[in-house]
Amino acid sequence: MERFQKLFLVIVMIFAAISSKSVLQLSTAQTICNMPVAGLMACKPSVTPPNPTAPTSDCCSALSHADMNCLCSYKNSKLLPSLGIDPKLAVKLPAKCNLPHPANC
Repeated sequence: MERFQKLFLVIVMIFAAISSKSVLQLSTAQTICNMPVAGLMACKPSVTPPNPTAPTSDCCSALSHADMNCLCSYKNSKLLPSLGIDPKLAVKLPAKCNLPHPANC
């Protein structure tokens, strides 16, 4: 009986380790327009008035992998200002990162 309890405990611990790893992967895998949330947060100081900062290398790297047309679809969203993001600053961000500006944005 004691061997069964030990085996059960080991199985539970393995299951817990696998579950926590899966949860961690899911939480870091969230993206918006192919840009990870961490990348969006890295760019936020560059698109927040009144004193936006220059974009960091982390911001520009994340932006270089983003779906720019998708991001442009948010430029007229009322959500951005409510999050403290100035859409006019956001539209200028690709040029500040030396990235091509998406057409019709």
